[in-house]
Amino acid sequence: MASIKDVAAEAGVSVATVSRVLNDHPSVSADARTRVLAAVETLGYRPNAVARSLRTDQTHTLGLVISDVMNPYFTELARSVEEEARALGYSVIIGNADERPDLQDHHVRNLLDRRIDGLLVSPTDGGSPLMLDAVRAGTPMVFVDRWMPGVAVPVVRSDGRAAIQDLVAHLHGLGHRRLAIIAGPAATTTGQERVAAFREALQAYGLELPDAYIGQGDFQAESGRRVTEGFLDLPEPPEVVFAADNLMALGALDAVRARGMRVPQDIALAAFDDIPWFVHTDPPITAIAQPTGELGRAAVRALVDRIEGRPPESVTLPARLVVRRSCGEPSPRNVAVNPVTNRSES
Repeated sequence: MASIKDVAAEAGVSVATVSRVLNDHPSVSADARTRVLAAVETLGYRPNAVARSLRTDQTHTLGLVISDVMNPYFTELARSVEEEARALGYSVIIGNADERPDLQDHHVRNLLDRRIDGLLVSPTDGGSPLMLDAVRAGTPMVFVDRWMPGVAVPVVRSDGRAAIQDLVAHLHGLGHRRLAIIAGPAATTTGQERVAAFREALQAYGLELPDAYIGQGDFQAESGRRVTEGFLDLPEPPEVVFAADNLMALGALDAVRARGMRVPQDIALAAFDDIPWFVHTDPPITAIAQPTGELGRAAVRALVDRIEGRPPESVTLPARLVVRRSCGEPSPRNVAVNPVTNRSES
């Protein structure tokens, strides 16, 4: 691999001149610049990114700490973050918190030690002292999907309240009255927000959300299975289970099938966080879809604005209801064609 000394020898200039050219220093003649760039091309020289970062105090690297890499929502989010960062000239180092606050802080600490330029985090809880210290120290940071209340950091997220209202209206229109929810962790803002929105939407139809119909999950499949088993054991089980994320919905589906029951004939199922798999389940699952790719791209842009000295802005994008057939909806052959789109979704 060619070194900076090799480039200097090839171009017939000093190492200092090569360094000035590579760092766009103005005090280099046009002739010397041309010869250095030609030598770089001929030798295939690549500057040492670590050494350069020590000189410029910038690594052009972003850190991303996601809550669970096994969750398809966060997998898609990470992909869109990496794509947008690459387009803006940044690399991304990803840490998987696995919904554990201690592991989240482990990744944050390691990323800060690597001198990243900025940090994207989907917090697993609302009170990490390490992240609060990083914010106070001036580390450029953006929260994505979840956030820490009261912390002055831009937040890029979706608003699912209207979509949850649409879901409850849809379920009510299908004749369902006993609706239960598998909630996410109470320590997360999304866990709290989705339960509150669901309760509020039910109240609009005069429906209650009894404690027995609120199951505490952790955004992972096993908790969805466990909570649903509890619902099915109730003297009066719910007619609908609404899982507050996709993995808990898959766990709920497993629990129903393990009892020899069918969706939606015996119990209906809906989910927050649509994923491609839901089209292929039997029946396809009615879900609330977040604009995941847009969220990832907007989060990177906000963070780069902060890094490069521009005022970053929080971004809130709407989620939407995707109606399929897991809640007792008519089969496709009985669904009228939409005169606007000339098609119907199954």
